Amino acid sequence: MEVTKTVIDFVYKYVWDCPSGLPYIIVLLLGTGIFLTIRMRFIQLRRVRHGLAVVAGYYDNPDDSGEINHFQALSAALSATIGIGNIAGVATAIHYGGPGALFWMWVTAIFGTTSKFVECTLSTHFRNVHPDGAVSGGPMYYIEKGMGSRWKFLAVIFAICAVISSFGSGNSVQAFTVADSFRSDFGIPTWITGIVMATLVGLVIIGGIKRIGMVASRLVPFMSIIYFLGAVTVLLINARFLPEAFTTILSDAFTAKAGVGGFVGSTFTFTLIWGVKRGLFSNEAGQGSAPIAHAAARTNEPVREGVVAMLGPYIDTLIICTLTGLVIITVGVWQEKKLEGIKFDSKSEITVMKNDGLVLVNGEIEEKDKFQGSFAVSNGIADDVVLVKNNATVDHFQLSIDGSPFHGAAAVDEEGSVTFTDLSGEEVEGAKIVLTGEILQNGSPLTAWAFKRGLAPIGNWGNYIVTFAVFLFAISTAISWSYYGDRSIEYLIGESAILPYRFAFCIVHFLGAIFSLEIVWGFGDTALGLMTIPNLIALFALSGVASKLAKDYFSRSHPRYKTSIFERKK
Repeated sequence: MEVTKTVIDFVYKYVWDCPSGLPYIIVLLLGTGIFLTIRMRFIQLRRVRHGLAVVAGYYDNPDDSGEINHFQALSAALSATIGIGNIAGVATAIHYGGPGALFWMWVTAIFGTTSKFVECTLSTHFRNVHPDGAVSGGPMYYIEKGMGSRWKFLAVIFAICAVISSFGSGNSVQAFTVADSFRSDFGIPTWITGIVMATLVGLVIIGGIKRIGMVASRLVPFMSIIYFLGAVTVLLINARFLPEAFTTILSDAFTAKAGVGGFVGSTFTFTLIWGVKRGLFSNEAGQGSAPIAHAAARTNEPVREGVVAMLGPYIDTLIICTLTGLVIITVGVWQEKKLEGIKFDSKSEITVMKNDGLVLVNGEIEEKDKFQGSFAVSNGIADDVVLVKNNATVDHFQLSIDGSPFHGAAAVDEEGSVTFTDLSGEEVEGAKIVLTGEILQNGSPLTAWAFKRGLAPIGNWGNYIVTFAVFLFAISTAISWSYYGDRSIEYLIGESAILPYRFAFCIVHFLGAIFSLEIVWGFGDTALGLMTIPNLIALFALSGVASKLAKDYFSRSHPRYKTSIFERKK
């Protein structure tokens, strides 16, 4: 585990960190989005109405090439984007970057809509339609076909990174968050949740894109409506705090936030990074994953699928993520600590620090501040050390075993691992030691606490809305990401590799449920950044092709087919 973390940290540093301040990936992401927005003449604002008409089915032609209709393609893509990023990702962004991070998520989404339009238009234009009607598309195809064979190495790099990312951000992160929520709310061991989740995912992904599209088109609207109604109810109950919440978001977007529990505060760059990073994780605009799903749409007009795709960031980030962020901020739990008990094991991510005026800056824990050596524990209290969880000190903590205060000693080695011994000198397993104290929340537990607190006037069940949503969101995200991965593995190796990949995907889903938060999110963020770079280069290089396709499409008249989803129901 330590070796894995070291490797991830090393790669992560070069993907998301930059000695001069602003990471290169952020410059590429926002820069490309702004460039494309100008070149496409703000198409994300001018063609929203047309996109809605296409999604409604008015332009569906059953004789066109493709495997699924526009609504199913959007649902499949949204099932991958409306996921843990909307619940745990937003909470993590606010936890580290403060409320101002939500503003930068909005900025990422607004410019990301154009990136989504361009990449999905190109993906549909350059896709491969096989003799049996199956479709393969995505950045690897428009890089190779659009930029020329000499750039195939870039397509290969993207496909490799997409496979890696499908195991990370689209899989293990989802599994971990569900397992963490079920453990927190119901006390269910993470390995049990992992087995159940991996089985459910496997039952769906074996059927390919048609089954994924069918499941997603039913699951996405249902889960989104449930979460939407829960969040809106919280905001109506706490409506008097909304003006202050928006003021805080806008002001903190450009200034450092107040410290919480030893956390000094974030700089402008730190807030920007977390907002853009979680915004990218949430809506995946510019990342290159959604084009793989949209390429399967049944249409002979690439631009038509592009205008459908650009609706994704509006729904995902500007609606769902905003609701999550406003709930957390209006209720106020993002800067409060919650009394809870957790096991002091390897997954607890508790760091022992020196008791000498600890100060944490931007969540960074300096090696020199870490405690190493032995300390005594009397009546559950250790006065010589400070415990840190979720980048904040644990206040008024007590260590207990079997419900009674712990008496004995603890030793911290160079790796930060803690070994406990009782008064007789016998070693005690860390999982038997329970840490009880006031702890700052992070991830999905923070969002769940916000819903529970926000809905307290009408019941003590708000957290279960989040637990239920996390489960559905994670399932839907994983099944769509499996399709992204198997299209990429097919491009790299061939059709024979698809089935083994799907089995490996299910195994990694189980492993994600039992890994630690730091490793899981680090793995997801690293792979996410790596696959984004070649795609953004391609979008910049092929923007002229997308612009020409858009001009040609909107210069022609397009008859509507009377096959809207509403008329079919009649």
